[in-house]
Amino acid sequence: MKKVRVVLSPEAEEVYNYLNAQAPKSKIEKSILSALTKKTELIKANPHYGNPISKDKIPQEYCKKYGITNLFRVELPNFWRMLYSLTDSESRIEIIAFVLEISDHNKYSKRFKYN
Repeated sequence: MKKVRVVLSPEAEEVYNYLNAQAPKSKIEKSILSALTKKTELIKANPHYGNPISKDKIPQEYCKKYGITNLFRVELPNFWRMLYSLTDSESRIEIIAFVLEISDHNKYSKRFKYN
């Protein structure tokens, strides 16, 4: 079985760093960060852990910026979401779960044009 490596986009890394900084002071951010860590381990164990997003719903911004062809959603506490895509690494001996975004519900809803 191929090894799975989780890589954060610059945007996701920025949110991750924010959650790390706020976690000691805020129960909400601490719970989101804790769930993010647990969900990342679940993705490493099963890359298809998240809910698949249909190809016609993948935001074009992601396709243009990262060249993705698949997208998965993972729910986090407080209606936050983590979005990731799977790709083979150049070495073909591992799968990369590329985390595109970690966002609250409002940002997620706007991204997918939900009302």
